[in-house]
Amino acid sequence: MDDAVVRKLPWCRGRVEEALLSVRNMHIEYQAERGQVKAVRGVDFDIVPGENLSLIGESGSGKTTLGLGLIRLLVKTATIRQGQIVYRRDGVERDVLAMDEDEVRHFRWQECAMVFQSALSAFNPVLRIRDQMHETVKAHRPTTRSEVDNIARSLLTRVQLEPDRVLRSYPHELSGGMRQRVLIAMSLLLNPPIVILDEPTTALDILTQRTIIDLLRALQNDMQFAMMFISHDLSLAAELADHVATMYAGRIVEYGTVNQIFYEPRHPYTLGLIKAVPTVTGGFEDLTSIAGTPPDLIDLPTGCKFHIRCPFGTEKCAREEPDLIHIGPEHAAACYHWEEVERQSDVPWDEIRPARGGDA
Repeated sequence: MDDAVVRKLPWCRGRVEEALLSVRNMHIEYQAERGQVKAVRGVDFDIVPGENLSLIGESGSGKTTLGLGLIRLLVKTATIRQGQIVYRRDGVERDVLAMDEDEVRHFRWQECAMVFQSALSAFNPVLRIRDQMHETVKAHRPTTRSEVDNIARSLLTRVQLEPDRVLRSYPHELSGGMRQRVLIAMSLLLNPPIVILDEPTTALDILTQRTIIDLLRALQNDMQFAMMFISHDLSLAAELADHVATMYAGRIVEYGTVNQIFYEPRHPYTLGLIKAVPTVTGGFEDLTSIAGTPPDLIDLPTGCKFHIRCPFGTEKCAREEPDLIHIGPEHAAACYHWEEVERQSDVPWDEIRPARGGDA
């Protein structure tokens, strides 16, 4: 692969050659009546073996689009405008965007699987779970029903389900939590090195969420797959993550270890997200939300896309969009004022005075 494109990222662990998946300068757009929706803009990151990477941000920030783009499962109205996705295994590098249909089919479930957001709509409603598992494996490699049954029974047992009951059931006969666990088991049928999970606990009660998170942690420890966890729930992301990437308006605006992101945030948007979430320790504090709404992805503002909502914003922020810069070991932020954010990270969000008058 072209080293000028697949360059080392200073905030990612190890050498780039050690990464399972390297994404560089990814741009994804949707065609809409009003124009091009710029859903993902210039995203860079690496996933290393066994790592848990969480993508956090508001709805509409580009998280799901990025996940679907990685396995080339975007809708017809979406286009990957530019970028590179390099997958490495057994010393061999492959460009995912250059793969033909047969290669992509192999990659999607044997190398990188995805657990989708809506457990019910992810299933065929007229097929039993056994048939759906068989069809999943059959689409990617030659198999027999007895082989799939053996793998499925083992995985369903691991996710704390009773195999005989589940395999003969239709999706609507299972609860939401059971369906989600079946989806997780299906994603592991071919033992992929990477699993992408898109909001896997959406619409589940808090006890079921706890069960899913504990299962994911146990499965990951046992099977040693790398995991990309897409969520707007910061508490769940914090529990699972080794590293966290904050997305806003299609870009990664901060990247760091889980401790850096949640205890030492350096981007105002990350800080705002954290201050909008109640804590389970310390005193009771009023929650403070981020003012305004995310920008229109068809008609993006100039400069930093967060500057309109940001209490640290200046005239320079309105003119020039900052790059994601290395600010410490494994830590990067796309903000001209990350040092001010550091000084005021303990100040309540609504007490941070806007700084729009000056220049950076």
